[in-house]
Amino acid sequence: MKDNPNGAIIIGASAGALEALSVLLPPLPATYPYPIFVVVHLPPNKRSVLAAIFDLKCQLRAIEAEDKEPVQAGFIYFAPPNYHLSLEGRTHVALSSEEEVLFSRPSIDVAFESAADAWGSQLTAILLTGANHDGANGLSVVVRSGGTAIIQDPTEAYAKAMPEAAIRACPDARIMTLAEISTYLQNIQ
Repeated sequence: MKDNPNGAIIIGASAGALEALSVLLPPLPATYPYPIFVVVHLPPNKRSVLAAIFDLKCQLRAIEAEDKEPVQAGFIYFAPPNYHLSLEGRTHVALSSEEEVLFSRPSIDVAFESAADAWGSQLTAILLTGANHDGANGLSVVVRSGGTAIIQDPTEAYAKAMPEAAIRACPDARIMTLAEISTYLQNIQ
């Protein structure tokens, strides 16, 4: 694993996230050159098992992010329940319990905006299935920062509201099926 990778991937999802992420993350090789940050809306008072599930399914190491966690390529960092995930530059994860955004903590918008500040044009942000509008504003910040914005095709999403809101906010984003996003992620090495 190398420190100070040249790019990063950030993924946001809500309702239907487990199924969608199960298409995208397991095919990635252990030598994947980027860190991947994943923000999923979770109940605030329950422990999340997402990192444990994906650590078993994936060749990459999947962990629940901790405050001040160093960022390394080849790791999948899941936002823990009831904390916003953001980045301190390109080197560390930061967690906070600030106000909910669109009734969500972790907030996809908060994470996307922070990642856009840290990575700019070297960021790929992906917004998947979900039942609210979180992520749309953050994705537009990614676009303004020169990053790549990808939205799951709402016609195949378990919940269409989140991708549809993102399409309205980011008309220039790429709209792809999960299979196309999977291929894209495997080929941007």
